[in-house]
Amino acid sequence: MARTKVFDEDLILNKAMHLFWEKGYTATSAQDLVDRLGISRSSLYDTYGDKHSLFVKALKKYRQERIDHVIQEAATAPDVEKYLRDIFEYVKNEALQENYARGCFIVNSAVELAPCDPEVATIVQSITQDMEDAACKAIQRGQEQGVFTTQFSALALARFFLNSLNGLRVTVKVETRKQAFDDIINVCLAALKA
Repeated sequence: MARTKVFDEDLILNKAMHLFWEKGYTATSAQDLVDRLGISRSSLYDTYGDKHSLFVKALKKYRQERIDHVIQEAATAPDVEKYLRDIFEYVKNEALQENYARGCFIVNSAVELAPCDPEVATIVQSITQDMEDAACKAIQRGQEQGVFTTQFSALALARFFLNSLNGLRVTVKVETRKQAFDDIINVCLAALKA
């Protein structure tokens, strides 16, 4: 007779997402997962598959919880400059409030796994493309409103913005000074208006 699962699968997936986000894929062992998730190794594999499958599910959960709403807000943000600043400020404030700097799970995964893992690369590329599309449309609105420069295309400015944002997400892993974050944010936003 099959045993009934006595744990919340979504809660366990959330714990796994945070563990992978903190430690990365390679540094997270099967024992780390068992210890952090509080379930047996057999339950872990029966429910989520192998470590890689669990990681992919965690990455998709991260997108759903942390990225999708940002993409959706780009289409309706009345003040595009404030919207872009708010994204930067969120990354900065999260880094300043945490005891450790995790950075961004997507950026971390891009650096650690995308070069050698086609499935993770596809997920990261999809998120990056969706972010670029959303930022491009928002910046184009800002250009039409006279907020951002038209010296460069909206797509070029979106790519610059996202590159700066991803750079900030890496910087927060080693930098702890608020002024350094503010300098990065202010210069990036000023460059969009030049």
